Amino acid sequence: MTNKKGRVIAVIGDGALSGGMAFEALNHAGHLQKEMIIILNDNNMSISKSVGALQAYLTNILVSRPYNVMKNLIWDFVQHLPHRVRRRIILSARKLEENMINTLAPNIIFEDLGFKYVGPIDGHNMPRLVRIFNKVKNNMTGSIFVHVVTKKGKGYEHAEEDAPRFHGLGPYEIETGKSVGKKRASYSEIFGDTLCEIARENKKVVAITAAMTDGTGLTGFEKEFPDRFFDVGIAEQHAVTFAGGLAIQGLKPFVAIYSTFFQRAFDQVIHDISLQKLPVVFCLDRAGLVGEDGSTHHGAFDLSYLNLIPDLIVLAPAYANEFKDMLRFAANYNKGPVVIRYPRGLTRFNKTEYKSIELGKYDIRESGKKVALMGIGKAFEDAEIIYGKLRKEFPKLKPYLVNPRFLKPMDTEFLEELTKKVKTIFTIEDNALIGGFGSSIKNYFANTNIEVFSFGIPDQFVSHGNISDLKNSIETTPEQIFEKIKAILK
Repeated sequence: MTNKKGRVIAVIGDGALSGGMAFEALNHAGHLQKEMIIILNDNNMSISKSVGALQAYLTNILVSRPYNVMKNLIWDFVQHLPHRVRRRIILSARKLEENMINTLAPNIIFEDLGFKYVGPIDGHNMPRLVRIFNKVKNNMTGSIFVHVVTKKGKGYEHAEEDAPRFHGLGPYEIETGKSVGKKRASYSEIFGDTLCEIARENKKVVAITAAMTDGTGLTGFEKEFPDRFFDVGIAEQHAVTFAGGLAIQGLKPFVAIYSTFFQRAFDQVIHDISLQKLPVVFCLDRAGLVGEDGSTHHGAFDLSYLNLIPDLIVLAPAYANEFKDMLRFAANYNKGPVVIRYPRGLTRFNKTEYKSIELGKYDIRESGKKVALMGIGKAFEDAEIIYGKLRKEFPKLKPYLVNPRFLKPMDTEFLEELTKKVKTIFTIEDNALIGGFGSSIKNYFANTNIEVFSFGIPDQFVSHGNISDLKNSIETTPEQIFEKIKAILK
């Protein structure tokens, strides 16, 4: 439409190709027949090993050796013809190729959708890959689909053997590939282990993930309960509605998805789950800031977009033992959907008196007067640090210290108690300030004399980097928040 010269090139992985939007785009591009080149990087992997009928189909293409041999011969024959002759017979060669496909290989779905199919090509043979790309660019017109085959982790033995783990991991020994420096269990591991315990007791429990088996800690569940485990591929919308279908028939689905990817299924959560009050449990890994993965992967919005959905219970653990308790609470709750959001990284245990989960009840760690300090989920760790600093800076001040646990429902009984005892409330969260936990508390006390000050992720996309550096950049470290609170109190 802008009359600019050039070719549009889209690159997609085989794991992502199974997503609904990919097929919507293929359908549209095949209809438009514009000058477009689609390159499929087929390495049999998304994050976990690719699954589904489409992956089996691509494999079937790869093993169709007679087709590939003949196709390469025809391609080389046509390309070696003189330029003036080549264009005259290229249509005849294309027809011959199509007949050969129908004879020697399964019907190529991409051809049926209106694309000229080229491949499969060895993606690690760089000279040949470049030659073919140039031929496709210079000698072919219309919509073209180039099928490139690669191996994830190519060149590093340990990554080739364990591609899911090496998709994203911390420090490791180059010689052995073993992870180093880790002493405590991660939230993902706690989730996987606890869900296995629950599944041994309740045979209706099933686990669903969207191409994140290892990342969400479900590898052990898959091995122990293969008939109760479903990896639907990179298809979060389908994962949610699929869980709803299982729940309707009396099963208890636990759906494990990274917080940032759960955004894709927002409509399905509303219409297919919450509206019908289906007892599905959504476990949102990587909530809050995730560090080096960057702005696309921060789980910075889940408390906000979940906050507005009716009949949805939303929890956030501050400790590992609390997380386990939340999972068991959700397993036994059958009046509607439950969401548990938890951070990336290592857990910590509450070593003091622990109160079991009770629907809509906050965990009041310290009672006080005049001031209340609330930190939800991982942010409660910062709240504890700030509480200690406040007691030291203001010896006569004894604030409330609250681990809310629930975004929804709110502990209205406790909040009503605060209306009689405090004048100032401070909330902390690792979520966008707009629409999050602090927003709910502000709304609750809107018509009172209580002032509410909230700290969290500002109205911006946060870049990549060490989490401590990122918190410093958006002024949400415990030290920075304490200085702001101190100024307000003074």
